[in-house]
Amino acid sequence: MEPMHLIVGLGNPGAEYAKTRHNAGFSLVEKLAERWKANWANERKFVSRVAKAQHAGKKVLLCEPQTFMNLSGEAVGGLVKFYQLPIEKILIAVDDADLALGEIRLRPGGGSGGHHGLESTAEHLGSKEYARLRIGIGRKNEARQITGHVLGKFSAEENALLEKVLKRAADQLECWLEAGIQKAMSQFNGTISPTNEEK
Repeated sequence: MEPMHLIVGLGNPGAEYAKTRHNAGFSLVEKLAERWKANWANERKFVSRVAKAQHAGKKVLLCEPQTFMNLSGEAVGGLVKFYQLPIEKILIAVDDADLALGEIRLRPGGGSGGHHGLESTAEHLGSKEYARLRIGIGRKNEARQITGHVLGKFSAEENALLEKVLKRAADQLECWLEAGIQKAMSQFNGTISPTNEEK
């Protein structure tokens, strides 16, 4: 039997962090769960919220680590070990302050770009060769302390664009499941502007 796919959205648990820029990964897996009519459950042994789903004849496990961002790898590593998942079946969705809001970028592997959630995941998986989908959240000011920005909430205008981004990112992950990462990258990587679909 084919191993299930694992899609992990990174973020911070708790009401104070809900819908913040740093929780863009959570927002994406919640959109997928809604689309696939999957129900969330708390899994204490994995320190995660998980939802079991199916798409394109494949079993998919959606995950929101409840460890806080910097320890995300503890939850991911536990799930991967328990379900004995190969690295090519794993995808991590994460916010990226170095990409403009509206841009999504799927890659089959690579560095963390200074993102502590990705660093923790690589440490616990013992590899950087897992797929990651970066969701741009933009930077307001290069010189400004980044923490306040990533932990801030989107404006009403930004939320309207974010909804388009999350829809496109969800479509991209469905393509990843259906046709593989290369097609998903070539078809969906790019930037959505507030006024049109793709640039």
